[in-house]
Amino acid sequence: MSAAPKSKSNTVKAQDTLREMIFSGDLLPGSTYLEAELAELLGMSRTPVREAALRLEAQGLLEVRPRHGVRITPVAPSDMEEIYEILTELEGLCAEKAADAGHSEEEVAALEEAIRHMDEALAAEDREAWAAADEEFHSALIRLGHNRRVEVICAMYNDQVRRARAVTLWLRPLPTESNEAHRAVCKAIRNCDAETAGRLHRAHRREARVLLTELLKRHGLRNV
Repeated sequence: MSAAPKSKSNTVKAQDTLREMIFSGDLLPGSTYLEAELAELLGMSRTPVREAALRLEAQGLLEVRPRHGVRITPVAPSDMEEIYEILTELEGLCAEKAADAGHSEEEVAALEEAIRHMDEALAAEDREAWAAADEEFHSALIRLGHNRRVEVICAMYNDQVRRARAVTLWLRPLPTESNEAHRAVCKAIRNCDAETAGRLHRAHRREARVLLTELLKRHGLRNV
């Protein structure tokens, strides 16, 4: 008889809830909250909230300020440029390794499934579903790199990218070119063409960086 799955600790529950509130904009960038305020908001004691805040601080989502509460960290265009530079190289490396290594059919199928979800979302003009499928693709690609440390680093920075993209998602044109770029990278991986896979994915990430940061600057979204 298999053991029942462990329930989440209050610290993990608080961390997950606070993260979603940051992404949804319920906790505004640049705003400050007392620890007691957050505890009351979440219906928890202060201890798990404090521990969750420290974890989210390590992920760059907020800043714990002793005796002054918790400040939700803004993400400026310059921050996104730096983050995208890192993600461009790390994900490009993953694309190369995925094409070079003996990847399984299941792993590549996960990329193709994500692209299918992106296509369906675009056909329905459902930008939120497209964003979720886009994250699905990048997560699958990073897993294909088979490097746990790269996965941890990318996960940390992707949280900040997700925040900025949530704000700019409705300001950009429908991302049809992004779907085609993903499809080309997937094809190169299937063909075991590491050079092409890495080159195409880096080019795609650079274009995404330019688009996102320009939207942030153009619309004055310097504290998203």
